[in-house]
Amino acid sequence: MTRLPDFRLETYFSRWEFTARHHLTASDVQTMTMAELLSLAGEEDRRAWETLSLGYTETFGDPELRRVIAETYTHADADDVICFAGAEEALYLAMQVLLEPGDHAVVITPNYQAAETVPLSLCDVTGVALDPQEDWALDLDRVAAALRPTTRVVSVNFPNNPTGKVIGAEDFARLAELCDERGIHLFSDEVYRGLERDTARTLPQAADLSERALSLNVTSKSLGLPGLRVGWIACRDRELRSRLERAKHYTTICNSAPSELLARIALRARDRILDRNRALIAGNLPAFDAFFAEFGDLFEWRAPDGGCVAFPRYLGADGVEAFCTELVEQAGVLLLPASIYRSELTATPTDRFRIGIGRRDPQPALDTFAEWLRARR
Repeated sequence: MTRLPDFRLETYFSRWEFTARHHLTASDVQTMTMAELLSLAGEEDRRAWETLSLGYTETFGDPELRRVIAETYTHADADDVICFAGAEEALYLAMQVLLEPGDHAVVITPNYQAAETVPLSLCDVTGVALDPQEDWALDLDRVAAALRPTTRVVSVNFPNNPTGKVIGAEDFARLAELCDERGIHLFSDEVYRGLERDTARTLPQAADLSERALSLNVTSKSLGLPGLRVGWIACRDRELRSRLERAKHYTTICNSAPSELLARIALRARDRILDRNRALIAGNLPAFDAFFAEFGDLFEWRAPDGGCVAFPRYLGADGVEAFCTELVEQAGVLLLPASIYRSELTATPTDRFRIGIGRRDPQPALDTFAEWLRARR
């Protein structure tokens, strides 16, 4: 296995995430306190919380949690779900199980870095770029052209991080069909599902479209509960699910019992939490629209289709890397520059930055950002 490179996003966050005064690039929605989450619990879950034993849990995940997760799918049941310590562990182990030397994978870009670096450590990988000139459209003909007889995985992410793109449901269904026709596993990162601005555009989950597909999700993003560190994969291929469980024996073995119970509470209240989080984003967007309208000479802005991050373009002559560095060093406002999302597979924009729109009361951060920009003029 090829040695994995530094994870650029996490390295950058290690330097700035907890020292910058304004975290304006957060990839999750405003989280809740323990008291707020427990207030959503029913009597049975509240009693289970008070009497919880802090022993080992099942490698597949708490059976009741898996049942609650399965209820969010149309065709999956509890036996089709396996839980992990966050989405990153799930992604890492899925690629280890699905790919080996001599295989080939296709990955869309831009992406969460692990989506390409983990497959690249295992086999040949071809990238297919979302087109910024066409509203980040995914060209299915280019995906089809990238496939080889040895292709085992096609990896996608919608709503996309960092662009916020949601493709059409017909295109997504066709992508699943294309993979099925070739005996390929569609690996679908769906961690932002449920945060679409127009809920009519919410895509079906890949595991509901194909028995071979893997749907990745987590409590961190749409539900805004990253501290729970509970992710999962839903897949109706039972043999593959069993291989994932055996792979997990070499990493976390099992999840945290308190986290799994809290995740169960959150998923039972999923609709209420998602309504709250979509409302929070919708309430924030006018502030971002007004900010970018004031500085239209410096930025090209478009609100995301879904999720809680966007990828505006910076038009300044100094370039986005210097711009983001000076902004955080001088004003304490943290953004993620384009280099965090560069790809080894395709060309990616070098003039954009990720901004988060899901945290409560972004106005102080935007005000500080605006004051800094006005002072530079």
